[in-house]
Amino acid sequence: MADHGFDLPPKAPPEVTAERNALADEVCRELARAGLPVHRGDREGPQDRPGARVYATPHAEGGVYVDWNTDAELATAALELFARGIDYADPPKVVRHHNTVLEHMQAALTGILVSAGFEVEEPDKHGHGSMIRVRTFRP
Repeated sequence: MADHGFDLPPKAPPEVTAERNALADEVCRELARAGLPVHRGDREGPQDRPGARVYATPHAEGGVYVDWNTDAELATAALELFARGIDYADPPKVVRHHNTVLEHMQAALTGILVSAGFEVEEPDKHGHGSMIRVRTFRP
């Protein structure tokens, strides 16, 4: 057990990490070529920028993931209401709108990546939320 009180997942070997970084860079290139704002979410810099965020995880059970960030104004409004508690059967309009934007952007990102030659899958929602997992690239 580590000093912080919990076990960290094992790291991927360096060659796997290098492959993931190369794949993440290709994902960024293709999304940018499609005209979308994109950045690596696993690197330094502001993480709340709107657009596609691409992650190459360092853990053995990791991979390359993509999700969408709305503008802070929409995200903050939705999350503040959500944190106060909402009626899940009838959420406020801003929460519905935020969720709808994320769903549509996930579908768009998936379609663009598949068209560009990537193999993608939707990971477990409980572990990865709305992220898309990118498996391979075949140009």
